[in-house]
Amino acid sequence: MTAALAWDDFRLVKAISDQRGLTQAAERLGINHSTAFRRLGQIETALRTPLFERHRTGYVPTPAAEEMTRIAARMEEDVLAFTRRIEGQGLSPAGELRITTAASLLTGLLTPILAAFCARCPEVRLDVVVSEQALNLAKRDADVALRATNDPPDTLVGRRLATIAWALYGRADRDGGVPLAAERWVSPAARLGAAAAARYVQERTDPARIVLRLDTVQGLADAVESGIGIGPLPCVIGDRRPGLVRLSGPEPDLDAGLWLLTHPDLRRAARVRAFLDFVGSAIARERDLIEGRLPRQRTETISTS
Repeated sequence: MTAALAWDDFRLVKAISDQRGLTQAAERLGINHSTAFRRLGQIETALRTPLFERHRTGYVPTPAAEEMTRIAARMEEDVLAFTRRIEGQGLSPAGELRITTAASLLTGLLTPILAAFCARCPEVRLDVVVSEQALNLAKRDADVALRATNDPPDTLVGRRLATIAWALYGRADRDGGVPLAAERWVSPAARLGAAAAARYVQERTDPARIVLRLDTVQGLADAVESGIGIGPLPCVIGDRRPGLVRLSGPEPDLDAGLWLLTHPDLRRAARVRAFLDFVGSAIARERDLIEGRLPRQRTETISTS
């Protein structure tokens, strides 16, 4: 008879399958390589079957390992679902709350709101994960997400707080007599998730005039303010920089929804509910700025010829 397997054995096999290597799997699980190597050998001995084919390019799972990986994935989801349900029963806002958002939303909008929330709910400990990519809330990569998107996942619940307006910006001291098409431009990289803004630039100037592409909105704003070129920015970023001036009104084709999202199992957790309500109210007070309706001290009259 084969020896009984533990949950950690399934986790190890799944990690090796996912990472296609022992070293990466050990790092992911927080154990050293020799421990992972020894334990894998023990599992294979207990099962009396090899779980991986060792190649120069990595570990390739056998059918037995693939089945263990599927079982581990189901077990992992069951554990996470149970954890979410238990945490959702909390009565008072306390404990750790992990939030994910983009760098531009954190520095341009969210940081002062977080400061006020910490003062209101001192028993809640915030862990902010800054990422331009959407993290997996079902796997507890984060509890709450503040995202700019027009297509939020169906698996999450939340609300659209505002519409993020974009406009074209340049330095306040630029020569207004220079046609926009003749300017140097900076552009967001399509991989940033700002494909519409990248396309906006491409449609308005010769490719040779695009002198810089960046994969962060903060970097894009810094580049425009430094005089590298003109470029599109969210109004919540551009309108707060006194060194910048709008070269266009808000561009409807660049609009993106601002969503506050969580997993359905967590929405009734006291700390999550308190955060959603607080941030929702705070952002509502900033809607004019986010949607590009605040008056500018100076909007340049531009030449488009």
